[in-house]
Amino acid sequence: MTSSSDRSPAADVPSTMTYEIRTYGCQMNVHDSERLSGLLEEAGYVRAPEGSDGDADVVVFNTCAVRENADNRLYGNLGRLAPKKAQRPGMQIAVGGCLAQKDRDTIVKKAPWVDVVFGTHNIGKLPVLLERARVQEEAQVEIAESLEAFPSTLPTRRESAYAAWVSISVGCNNTCTFCIVPALRGKEKDRRPGDILAEVEALVAEGVSEITLLGQNVNAYGSDIGDREAFSKLLRACGQIEGLERVRFTSPHPRDFTDDVISAMAETPNVMPQLHMPLQSGSDTVLKAMRRSYRQERYLGIIEKVRAAIPHAAITTDIIVGFPGETEEDFEQTLDVVREARFAQAFTFQYSKRPGTPAATMENQIPKEVVQARYERLVALQEDISWEENKKQVGRTLELMVAEGEGRKDGATHRLSGRAPDNRLVHFTKPDEEVRPGDVVTVEITYAAPHHLLAEGPVLGVRRTPAGDAWEKRNAAPAAKPAGVMLGLPKIGVPEPLPAAAACGSD
Repeated sequence: MTSSSDRSPAADVPSTMTYEIRTYGCQMNVHDSERLSGLLEEAGYVRAPEGSDGDADVVVFNTCAVRENADNRLYGNLGRLAPKKAQRPGMQIAVGGCLAQKDRDTIVKKAPWVDVVFGTHNIGKLPVLLERARVQEEAQVEIAESLEAFPSTLPTRRESAYAAWVSISVGCNNTCTFCIVPALRGKEKDRRPGDILAEVEALVAEGVSEITLLGQNVNAYGSDIGDREAFSKLLRACGQIEGLERVRFTSPHPRDFTDDVISAMAETPNVMPQLHMPLQSGSDTVLKAMRRSYRQERYLGIIEKVRAAIPHAAITTDIIVGFPGETEEDFEQTLDVVREARFAQAFTFQYSKRPGTPAATMENQIPKEVVQARYERLVALQEDISWEENKKQVGRTLELMVAEGEGRKDGATHRLSGRAPDNRLVHFTKPDEEVRPGDVVTVEITYAAPHHLLAEGPVLGVRRTPAGDAWEKRNAAPAAKPAGVMLGLPKIGVPEPLPAAAACGSD
C-alpha cells in the first residue's frame, strides 16, 4: 500500500461525480448515512438528484443485518445494479453497515462487481477506499474490528435544517438473544459530555432547535466513563443551552432507567414529555429467554413513575410477537401489559430469525400462521388504545413544530403538519401567513385518529424561529434537493421521522 492511497481523495474526484446512498435499518444507520454524505461531499462528490435510482457515479448501500432476509434484499438490489454498472465505465458500488461487518469477503464473492466493502467501525474510510479501488482496479474490503473514530468527529450532511440527531454513545453491552447488534457494533463506547454539548451548541448556532440524543442503549450512558448519573446530568445540561427548544432521546433500556432520569425529564423544560421504551414481551418467561434484564413488574413500575412525574407524557414501545417458545399464556401477558401501559403507539414486529443470534437456533420456533394470528390481535388491540389515547387530546391547545414532508396529503387538504411536544403528529389548517418547517404554531386539537390528530380551526399563533430561518436559507441555496434515505420501516420523530429502535434489534 502506498502512502498516497490514504490521502484525501478530494482532489482526484471531478466535481461532476454524483453519489447516492441507500439506507436500511435503524436510526443508527440513518445517522451513519448523514456522515457518509458529509464525507463524500467533502471529497468532492455531489448528491444525485432525487429519483436517480442507481444512475449515480457512486452508489452506497448502508445495510442492516437484523432481518432474516437482509442478505437476499441486498444481493437482489446489487444484482439490479450490475447491468447499469456494466454500461457505465467508472461507476462504483460500495457496501457498508452491519451486513458488511458480518459478511465481509462474502459480499465480493457473491457480487464481484462491488468495489468497496467497509464496516460499522470505519465509515470514515469510504472516500479513501473508493479512490484505492479506482486506482488499483480491484475490490477493496476493509473491516475494522474496533471503532477507529467516533462518528460525530466526521463531516456530516444533515437531512434536516431544524432537527438533528446527536450520538452520545455507540455499541451495546447487552446480550439479548434476538439481537446481533453488539456483535456488529461492538461494546458500548461513550462520548465525553463536553464533546456532546459542544456539538449541540454548534447545531443550535446553525439554527437547529430540536435534537435527539442517540444511542443503542441511550440511558446506559456513563457506564464507559464511570458515572451512573451521567445521562440525567446530560439532559439537565441540554436544558441550559439557549435556543434549544426540544430535546428527545432514543432508545432507553428498562434495566438502566433510573429515578434521576425521570426527575431530569420532569424538571428540564426543553426535554419533551415523550418516552420510547422497548417492552419486547410482557411475559417474564419470554423476557428471560430473550435475556432481557427486567421483568413485567419492573417495566410497569417505570411507566407508573414517569406518568406520575409527567402526566401528559406519551409513551411508545417495541414488541416482538412469536419469540421461540412463546405460549398462548405468554402472549396473553403481553396483551395485559399493553392494556395496562396504554401506549400511545407500539411498533410491533413478528419475530424473524437473525442469523448469528442465539434465538435463531432455539427450539420451539413458532409456526408462521400462529405468529401472524397473534400479531393481528396485538395490532388490533393497540389500534383501539392509540385511538382512545389520541381522543384525550381533543380540545387541548398545543404548540407544534412545523415539519417537512410528514403530511403526504397536505397538498390536497390545504393543511400543514407538525409535531406536538409529545411527538404526536398533527395536521393543521394552513394559516394565511407563511410558516416554514422549524417554525412553531399554536393550535387547538379538534379530531383524533389512531395515528394522527387534526387541528381544523384557524391557527391561534405563529412564531417564526431561527430553525425556520435555517430551513429557508438551506432551501434558497442552488444545491440540489436532498434525495433522502430509503427506509421502509415504521417511523417516529424528526428529522426523517425516526425509525423504531427495535428495527435494529435494539434495547
